[in-house]
Amino acid sequence: MTTEKSYRPQKTVRPDAAEEGSTAGPSGNTLGLFSAAGLPSVDAMREYTVDTWQRSILYADVMRQRGNQYQAHLSEEVPNVLDFPSEVVLSGRDLPRPVNYWLVRIIPPEDKPTDHMKRPFVVIDPRAGHGPGIGGFKVDSEIGVVIGAGHPCYFIGFLPDPVPGQTIEDVMHAEAAFLEKVIASHPCREGKPAVIGNCQAGWQILMTAAMRPELFGPIIVAGAPLSYWAGWRGRNPMRYAAGLLGGSWLTAMTSDLGAGRFDGAWLVQNFENLNPANTLWSKQHHLYTNIDTEASRYLGFEKYWGGYVYLNDVEMQYIVDDLFIGNRLATAELLTSDGVRIDLRNIRSPIVVFCSYGDNITPPPQALGWITDLYDDDKDVLTHDQTIIYATHESVGHLGIFVSGAVSRKEHHKFATNIDLIDVLPAGIYRATIAENSQKDAALSTERYELSIEREGIASVREIVQPDPESDRRFAAVAQVSKINLGLYRQFVQPWVRQAVTPQTAHWVQTMHPLRLSYEWWSDRNPLAPVIADTAKKVREQRTPIAGDNPFLQIQGAWSDAIVKTLNLWRDVRDDAYEKAFEWIYSSSWVQALAGQAADDDPSRKRPSVSPEHRAFMAQEIAGLRNSVAEGGAVEAGIRAVFYIHRFCSSIDERRANLTLELHQPDCDRGFDMDSFREIVRRQANIIRIDADAAIAALPQLLAREEPARIREVARTLGRLRSLGPLSTIEESSLTHMLDVFNVAAASQEAVLS
Repeated sequence: MTTEKSYRPQKTVRPDAAEEGSTAGPSGNTLGLFSAAGLPSVDAMREYTVDTWQRSILYADVMRQRGNQYQAHLSEEVPNVLDFPSEVVLSGRDLPRPVNYWLVRIIPPEDKPTDHMKRPFVVIDPRAGHGPGIGGFKVDSEIGVVIGAGHPCYFIGFLPDPVPGQTIEDVMHAEAAFLEKVIASHPCREGKPAVIGNCQAGWQILMTAAMRPELFGPIIVAGAPLSYWAGWRGRNPMRYAAGLLGGSWLTAMTSDLGAGRFDGAWLVQNFENLNPANTLWSKQHHLYTNIDTEASRYLGFEKYWGGYVYLNDVEMQYIVDDLFIGNRLATAELLTSDGVRIDLRNIRSPIVVFCSYGDNITPPPQALGWITDLYDDDKDVLTHDQTIIYATHESVGHLGIFVSGAVSRKEHHKFATNIDLIDVLPAGIYRATIAENSQKDAALSTERYELSIEREGIASVREIVQPDPESDRRFAAVAQVSKINLGLYRQFVQPWVRQAVTPQTAHWVQTMHPLRLSYEWWSDRNPLAPVIADTAKKVREQRTPIAGDNPFLQIQGAWSDAIVKTLNLWRDVRDDAYEKAFEWIYSSSWVQALAGQAADDDPSRKRPSVSPEHRAFMAQEIAGLRNSVAEGGAVEAGIRAVFYIHRFCSSIDERRANLTLELHQPDCDRGFDMDSFREIVRRQANIIRIDADAAIAALPQLLAREEPARIREVARTLGRLRSLGPLSTIEESSLTHMLDVFNVAAASQEAVLS
């Protein structure tokens, strides 16, 4: 889904005429397809007619299989689309605050055994209308790359029906309990679990990490909407929906019509409406045109796309009121039931934000806008000791961010295999890019792609997000109008709706949803299904696809293109009308006054304040860093030297990071672990940042505590920096200086020992 869903029409592949044994004429057309007058021949028409009939039968049979698959999926006790065997580790129903979530361990294939010394990964799918498993529904997936990298892998899924009364906060507590279980099962030295949260699971896992930061290793959020007001004018119509509907009263009524449950099919319907060309035509026409090769892929995706789930009314109302319309997560306005503020600045783990310019559900401004909402400048990021890495894709759609095989083999693979590099990055904002590997030292990297992480600043994020204070003012008015309309609904309408709705009524309302009917009406339950199934079997036995240059097939393609263009034009006109209507309504001084906004109000969005306690803590930390300049040994000296050598270079590639990791290898037998190494790296980076001259001047004091052999070993590792590519003049000079310092220190120690 960008302008597509994960099931995106690919290039049509048809048998070439030459492969069918026919001969091409001078014009390039197959002889016999055109008459002497240049018109399509009778043979061409006959072939196309037969082919059309065969395709229609096969298409109807695939749709019959889709209906059967839908019915079978509904009957499963724990429906999911995972392609990997798994075992349940912990059920959310057994927790003190029960939820419909569960934790499973992915069982790796025999040819890809797990290395239990590596940190575990936990993959979490979105509960945004569909069922779980899309993060691992094929080999080339997030779960697939984690298993391929040898990491233990866990998956957090959910059942279609929520536990009555469960809330978003209950789910957060369940996720924390699941992570506690994973940590207890893997007391490994590589660090705490890395967590991948897709779409809705992304913002939810960040909320959990803000509440329980001690449980998390690196966090990867893919396509997660964290600042819902953000967006580019003319490109993100979904964010206008709540304002045009008058707020969240319709969400409340939909839940009431479901007898306290919100039907996820309505969320999927919103996704479908974004791209009418794909929904109404392209997806089905692509299947019809490629019916001989596309059925398996189509059915695989439809199993996920039609697996609708439910949310409790309180869950859905919280999401819409506080996250989407209120946009309160990005400015630390949310509180738990026991008064704990959910502030994303509390997260101590590195946060990788992966988004795409081709995503029209969670565009980059919504994925990255929380950074500009929370932080005023780079110093603000550093003083909160937060590490944020963002990566953008140029074209992949929303589901493709965490479903596409190409994305999994490239981006997700590099994230997984370089998770230690991500974990030890010092505080700051970075941009991750993945390019063809041009490395020279095969011992440090042998893969096709290379991950490079470049230090950026909040200005680069602001350039992507393009914050618009006037737009925020309009969305703030929407939030107030929504409260008013929701209050009116609850006071005067809701009691009547709840009185009228029975469990039976709710069941029929949900069953008659148009998306469900599209799966329900055609399956083996239909009396005509056996006829189609039998006919399709006979067609497959004698099927010969039509040649690709058949003129009638070309006319069909041109007609399809015209339909797509027409529907795209309708979409563009509709979206433009939505945006203009939204701006006209919520720019009105009358509406803004109704929302409590005065004409001279500051339109900018208020950032959360920094407490006096935090300022005092930072002053104490800086003083502590200055006092520890002379503390440490060879590892600290080596890491400090690396930072000094590359102090004017903003880029960090994985080969340089792997070399830096080698500095601690001799210490591993003495109980060295990734958490302590991460602390050393971040501490040395801060010392260099505060006073580089004093940090380098103290190197002889650090090295005086080490054996000469160890000092020379670190020096040799530093010398290998030259093998990673050409160094700048300053880097070469700094490296020479550092090698001299280490060699002098080693010689001094040898003199003392002799």
